[in-house]
Amino acid sequence: MRCLKVAFGMEDDETLVDAHYGDSEFFAIYEVCEDGSVRLIEKRPNKAKDLEEEHDESHGDPRKFKAVVGQLLDVDVLAAFRMGPNFLKIRDKTNKVAFFTRTRDLKLALQRIVENFDDLYSQVQAKNAEKPPIEE
Repeated sequence: MRCLKVAFGMEDDETLVDAHYGDSEFFAIYEVCEDGSVRLIEKRPNKAKDLEEEHDESHGDPRKFKAVVGQLLDVDVLAAFRMGPNFLKIRDKTNKVAFFTRTRDLKLALQRIVENFDDLYSQVQAKNAEKPPIEE
């Protein structure tokens, strides 16, 4: 059965963070499968959260970018409520698929992953064929 590993940037156990992905309290890592099954794998602490921000002209801290991706190398899809500058870098410079949930409610966000499973799975396959886990 086809499954995806999805990381949600979380504020608490039920709510996605309303800030940059790298400012999440933790990442809720779920396995979502094509049959609609959803299983919490782990709650992974966000080690990038406490990095002191160092912005460049394009906005977004390159150290935080690497720290977030480095914590989520085993994940296929990064799911977030809000789009930040590093989230775009993650989408463009890694093999990770970005998914915007348009909700902060975790249960609804999971349902949206399930509803978009085939498209997300296709995007993951295409990304894995073309990009390394992270470009320098």
